[in-house]
Amino acid sequence: MVYMEDYLFWRLAYFLIAEKDYRLVQMSKNQNEIWLEKLESKDTQVVRLLRRNLDWGNSLQRDIDLTAANGENIRKQVRKRELTILNIYITAYPPVDDYTFRLDPPSGAGGKTKVANILIDRAGYEDGLKKAGDFLGTSISFDLKQEYEEAEVENIKRAALGNAADKVKADKAVFNQGRPIFTYLFIFIQVAMFFWLEANGGSETTSVLIQYGAKYNPLILEGEWWRFFTPIVLHIGLLHLVMNTLALYYLGTAVEKIYGSARFLFIYILAGFTGALASFLFNSSVSAGASGAIFGCFGALLYFGLIQPKLFFRTMGLNILIVLGINLLFGFSVPGIDNAGHLGGLAGGFLAAGMVHVPKKRRFGLQLLFLLLASAVIYTGLSYGYSPGRELDEESVFIMAQEYTKNREYDKAYSLVSEKVESSESSSAEMRLLLSYLELERGEAAKAKNRLEELVADHPDLDGAYYYLAVIFYNEQDTAKAREYAEQAIELNPSEEGYRLLLEEIKGNEVQLE
Repeated sequence: MVYMEDYLFWRLAYFLIAEKDYRLVQMSKNQNEIWLEKLESKDTQVVRLLRRNLDWGNSLQRDIDLTAANGENIRKQVRKRELTILNIYITAYPPVDDYTFRLDPPSGAGGKTKVANILIDRAGYEDGLKKAGDFLGTSISFDLKQEYEEAEVENIKRAALGNAADKVKADKAVFNQGRPIFTYLFIFIQVAMFFWLEANGGSETTSVLIQYGAKYNPLILEGEWWRFFTPIVLHIGLLHLVMNTLALYYLGTAVEKIYGSARFLFIYILAGFTGALASFLFNSSVSAGASGAIFGCFGALLYFGLIQPKLFFRTMGLNILIVLGINLLFGFSVPGIDNAGHLGGLAGGFLAAGMVHVPKKRRFGLQLLFLLLASAVIYTGLSYGYSPGRELDEESVFIMAQEYTKNREYDKAYSLVSEKVESSESSSAEMRLLLSYLELERGEAAKAKNRLEELVADHPDLDGAYYYLAVIFYNEQDTAKAREYAEQAIELNPSEEGYRLLLEEIKGNEVQLE
């Protein structure tokens, strides 16, 4: 036979675990001390149960002080601003000396950790349970006997611990819906593509990036829609690859384990697409990288936090929000980062996660709503992006014209550049210089000469303009003028070998003429 307080200890533990959703976080070896946790609770986040016969008030005081110190450590670990602990002692008899003054005031460290103490003894257990219930905001009432069989105590203990174990298993099951197959596959592909780019001209070379599928607005507008997807596996430089690979390894693994491989694939691809779409709409630069899709993983985790907030904030929530905040702050404070792509991927990942939801918990109405929202966002973005009145910005025209020029498609390049320069009141010096070069290649030297003379008047430090003028005057056999312009080009840019070669040729021609 055992006494009532042994049964009460486990009965109260079972009540808190099974009915009030507290979780077992620590238990002593002799199983007479249990720490329970419910961090999402606004009132009482931690409950400590101690089954011990208390003889003297000073030993009770020492234990209360130790509990307060341990509670402060817990508060720091879980990063709570304030923590409230309910400290319940279950004893056969109260201490023989005066102890009540030790229980009344809550104790803590610096006021941030508050410990409320309740003593439940054999004679006054009903009053003790009422106090505990009032503190927890619930009613606690058990029909207890004075004595119990050991089997009865063992059964209630087994039920309490079994329920606690089931909660742990349920949490683990949520984070084990699939193996990170596609995460590893995408890591392999993007690393392989990086080395392929390096072997074929360099991952930081614009023309190479465009050739292998980077997001490039002019070609998307010409119908190369696949550029909304191919940038996901391309990276610009080793640092870009390393950072995104690490991020994908950690975030992708978490998302794929939560949502399963098939859902993860859909989320990752759609987030990559919406990231590229947002970049297409708001960023004219050539861009590539898995960042949009990786931010989509953030979005999927935020959706998980929306539907399972308790589990989310108990496990990863705060860390995810901090890392996301740091990334967004970094993106807005450092130049050259495609924030549109990041935010587009974040939104796309959130919407995609809402469409597929988590495994084994279908919510057709909510999923349909997210499908309609995603469809509306994508349709609106594509409609605006492909609208007839949308003009290419100067940077896109310049890059595209350079590609045409590199491939000796001078007429195409000239058509693009001349139209842009003529329609703009303030074309850049680089655009005007490129147009002059194209006019030279098309045999329109007179037009090129006039444009270049205007250009050097407006931009006297533009060495390329002097070089092309030197070429024009040299072809006109005006070697004096050609030499003057060639020397000015060299003075502005002494390291350009082509300028020196032209000057030597001009000087050699002058000697022959003499």
